[in-house]
Amino acid sequence: MNDNTDHPQVSVHLDSEEYTSKIISGKHSLIADEPKSVGGKDLGPGPYELLLASLGSCTAMTIKMYAKRKEWDLKEVKVGLSHSKDYTKDCETCESSSSKIDIIERNIELIGNLDQKQRNRLLEIANKCPVHKTLLNEVKIETSLAKA
Repeated sequence: MNDNTDHPQVSVHLDSEEYTSKIISGKHSLIADEPKSVGGKDLGPGPYELLLASLGSCTAMTIKMYAKRKEWDLKEVKVGLSHSKDYTKDCETCESSSSKIDIIERNIELIGNLDQKQRNRLLEIANKCPVHKTLLNEVKIETSLAKA
């Protein structure tokens, strides 16, 4: 296991402020929280909103990098995302809690002087963004306790 506890890429600190979490990534910081309806203070995006933001920003950046390399006239990329859970279709164990699947809907708006062939290619490129690939792969999370 890679022990990055001394110098993690991202660290999260949650103190006595219910669910308000301070996130540190290098020299950047932001706040995550839960909505008031579940006991948070709604001071920042929730965990799933941050996940969607990761996918959305990676998608936009990947599309922009590709279009720039091809010297296409892409002025702007807008990515709208939503997350929900749904029961799997035609499952044998639909009553079990594990039968729900996560659904992320992603809508991409490409602004610029692009023909349909370029737009279609950029849609394909969206599915090649690293975060998209990570979400589709099996992910292993190794968890340990910090030394006291």
